Amino acid sequence: MTLTRPELETDYILSRSDIAHFAEHGFVKLKNVLSPETIAAYEPEITGKVIELNTQHLPLDERDTYGKAFLQVTNLWQDSERVLEFVSSPRLARIAAQLLGVQSVRLYHDQALYKESGGGVTPWHADQYYWPFATDRCVTVWVPLQETPMAMGPLSFAAGSHTFEHGRDLPISDESERVLQETLAEQEFAEVSEPFELGEVSYHLGWTFHHAPPNTTGIPRRVMTIIYVDAAMEISEPVNKNQEADLASWMPGNQPGETISSPLNPVLY
Repeated sequence: MTLTRPELETDYILSRSDIAHFAEHGFVKLKNVLSPETIAAYEPEITGKVIELNTQHLPLDERDTYGKAFLQVTNLWQDSERVLEFVSSPRLARIAAQLLGVQSVRLYHDQALYKESGGGVTPWHADQYYWPFATDRCVTVWVPLQETPMAMGPLSFAAGSHTFEHGRDLPISDESERVLQETLAEQEFAEVSEPFELGEVSYHLGWTFHHAPPNTTGIPRRVMTIIYVDAAMEISEPVNKNQEADLASWMPGNQPGETISSPLNPVLY
């Protein structure tokens, strides 16, 4: 038991305005969710696993847009007890349940998203394009493992776009960046693009459109994400190849029409 583990188990007090902001805008940024000490205790292990498990070995200039956006390594918790401690944090999971307005949340999966020095734009997209879920009660916590100034490529959100159905059929691509940049501006969804302090995290709904600028600094933007779903989430029939792959990868043994319940999806709160 480490000194930092208790913080991951204690409650974070959400204000009414935080919950209202999330409901209205489809995302919320929360300060001081994790202390610098807690981040320092887990960052080396997360970063070490990203380096060990990363399968992207092409130089940046030879990759496609998605490949240039970040190094993506998923379900680190299966490879490290230390990461499992972080990913199963009741503190982070309880915030997710409160924001979603549900009794209980499960883990969908985790993803480390490391934007290398010189890494490109993360195109506009909505995560739930990839997920075969019957409702919108799913949320991602985005946890930067360092202070994240604008030059490093922090997450930017289209406020209120979780209610906008146009563009939900677009995977992350040059096309999604172009089409959504245009249509979200036409609909006058304000783009909220701000730096993240150390210990500040964001939560966004599966259908909230978001993107990130390039990393023009000399150091990688290290971010850990955890995706939570309503523990009672029903799996929907996949509508694209990505959803078929996600069902097989993240909910092994589960079928459309069932409640998510695979061994990879434990209840976290």
